[in-house]
Amino acid sequence: MPGMSKSRIWRGVRMRDTEAGADPDAPTRTLTLPAAWDDRAAAALAALAPGEGHASLPRAAEAWIRPVAARARAAGGEELADRLHALLLLRRAAPTAPVWNGAAGDAPGYVLNLPAFHCVATGFEVEAFAEAVAAAGTALRLIDPAAQHFAIAVTDLDGLLAALGLDYASAAARDVAACIAALLRATADVAMAGGQPDLLALPGWPEPVRCDAAPGLLAAVRRARRVALRGASAVPCTAILPPGPADALLGAETGGIAPAFSAVGEDGRLTRAAGARLAVLGMTPAAALAAHLSGNPVLLPAGLEAHQAMHDAVAPYLHAMPPRPVTHPASRVMPPHRRELPARRRGYTQKASVGGHRLYLRTGEYADGTLGEIHVSLPREGAALRRMMDALTAAVSLGLQHGVPLADYVAAFTLTQFRPAGAVEGDPDVAQATSILDYVFRNLAAHYLGGCDVPEAPAAETAGPWLPLDLPTVPRVRRAALRVVSG
Repeated sequence: MPGMSKSRIWRGVRMRDTEAGADPDAPTRTLTLPAAWDDRAAAALAALAPGEGHASLPRAAEAWIRPVAARARAAGGEELADRLHALLLLRRAAPTAPVWNGAAGDAPGYVLNLPAFHCVATGFEVEAFAEAVAAAGTALRLIDPAAQHFAIAVTDLDGLLAALGLDYASAAARDVAACIAALLRATADVAMAGGQPDLLALPGWPEPVRCDAAPGLLAAVRRARRVALRGASAVPCTAILPPGPADALLGAETGGIAPAFSAVGEDGRLTRAAGARLAVLGMTPAAALAAHLSGNPVLLPAGLEAHQAMHDAVAPYLHAMPPRPVTHPASRVMPPHRRELPARRRGYTQKASVGGHRLYLRTGEYADGTLGEIHVSLPREGAALRRMMDALTAAVSLGLQHGVPLADYVAAFTLTQFRPAGAVEGDPDVAQATSILDYVFRNLAAHYLGGCDVPEAPAAETAGPWLPLDLPTVPRVRRAALRVVSG
């Protein structure tokens, strides 16, 4: 990108240079980004910006925005360049890694940071959000007109709810989330249709019935839905995504629709959401600490049931959702002693390859056929990975022998993402895997749990080089760490 000019939107913005890598093991790069943005944003920029040398956020953005804006002008459409730059500068929206890297064949996506659309004086800025969704949809359609799947997603819902003074577990919070999801769906469907709407693509999703905590939101949903009903796009385009570099670049504290399970961040300080909730309560951090020490905590994290209820509230409006959070039976009693495996045991050995990397999965069973141990051999991988896999399978085996249900491990390890990943060969029960761990527990679920309703691994999610274990052939992309895992 040498010599490429940056948009006038960035003029006057105070910038800083820093050194950061896409992950702790990656070489560092010199990065230029706004001075107020933290080191997590710098690491995200290192993951998103193509190449290995110096990367400037304005110029990296200009590299993909310029051709999109040119296509919009050629089609007689609106001027997109300044709008897309402004959304990024305000930390309201950013594209996912395939857009930054120009990765043909990968599903392009856009992430919208919900707290950035909140104004202290007016609350949730409904029109600004809808305009951002429309701009994202238009940009994605121009980036890859032939794509069969897109992903316009929202992140850090809990941060917005805190700014609105809402308890994540409340019905009012779920009403707001449902209306935001419905507005996202209606606006994105119309934007993705462009000038040739699919008149047969009637949105098969319900209309929200209430939203008292965000004035004007329900009315905007109803208007947008009426337009969408008159002809929208049939291309799936709205989703809740796992947290990634785009989320970190925007400063999201929680992923997707997940609650904040802690009021304290990685730096040992209160999160922005916790600070917002204390402000609504009229309490200082010192007063909150005193209340906590006296046995009357005021920043109680939302539990699994609240997360499940939020998932159910949002799911009817979006094209793609992560798996519903799993309920673990509270009445389960762990046996006090280890159940020893017989000296001679049955089981099987499965030879397979994931993304071209060979592995052997071996199982050991009790006399009743239940699983008691596993071992994974990686003959062609490095010593460090082999030892880590040995330790992990030993820990899983020990847990199985102490009564931890296999279903719990399946829920924990399926859809984990890192390389190697991709097509699975040699195992007719598993076609795709997002990692070696994902493959192993899909195989175990198929053999010991009858499939266990494990969500299918999308081919698009297996293509990215998550936490590379070898030298990649495309720019490295890491799954940026947020404070909670996306829900």
